[in-house]
Amino acid sequence: MDLKDKVALVTGSSRGVGRAVALAYGKAGADIVVNYTSNEKAANEAVETIRSMGSQAIAVKGDVALKSDAENLVNSAIEKFGKLDILVNNAGFTRPALMLKMEEEQWDQVVDIHLKGAFLCSQAAGLHMKEQKSGKIINVMSVAGLVGTVGQINYSAAKGGILSMTKSMARELARYNICANVISLGIVKTDMSEKITTDEKLKEIYMNRILLKRFAEPDDISPAFVFLASDQSNYITGQLLCVDGGYGMI
Repeated sequence: MDLKDKVALVTGSSRGVGRAVALAYGKAGADIVVNYTSNEKAANEAVETIRSMGSQAIAVKGDVALKSDAENLVNSAIEKFGKLDILVNNAGFTRPALMLKMEEEQWDQVVDIHLKGAFLCSQAAGLHMKEQKSGKIINVMSVAGLVGTVGQINYSAAKGGILSMTKSMARELARYNICANVISLGIVKTDMSEKITTDEKLKEIYMNRILLKRFAEPDDISPAFVFLASDQSNYITGQLLCVDGGYGMI
């Protein structure tokens, strides 16, 4: 699948899943805005890797939960590359605690970054995509948003909200030829999931939930992101695509 002449913004793409998606887009020919909040070194390394593939890339610092930063990310793409065709809302982190012990700040931090951040970036990108009469918005959620998880009610709620938000988004933006879809992930082998994938006790727990009996490699998930960003998916909107090895099958 070819993304040549496309411009993509991938939030939270200095590491983990976001980095894998940004690199896959670069490999497919797109120019990329790599977003980070604190790890500038990792962001610059991702930029250099993308450039080595023959695509252009820039690193832009920004907290997607802040409206000004979300708008700056979109404006940076347009200023550097002249347009924005693809937005992947991936940025996020966890602040785990059992529901009865969770602090209000833990709730706010996670919901803000995952749900509010995706809304703010989509709003900023959508205003530009409306003018160009095209665009792809891909929101990243987790199996936790479908089946829930112990100790992360904030994360599960935010990810569940991503699904309904995207469906509303798809209904509103279709008139402008903008497609909005969700990709739901299970456990992907990145530095961010290292504890789950290496701790034998945790590994056994999660393996019992995954039908394919293995954790995802970045190459397992990136083709889905490339597909939903490409012209081959121009008639797909408002949909949930689970790339989780059967973990979230319901």
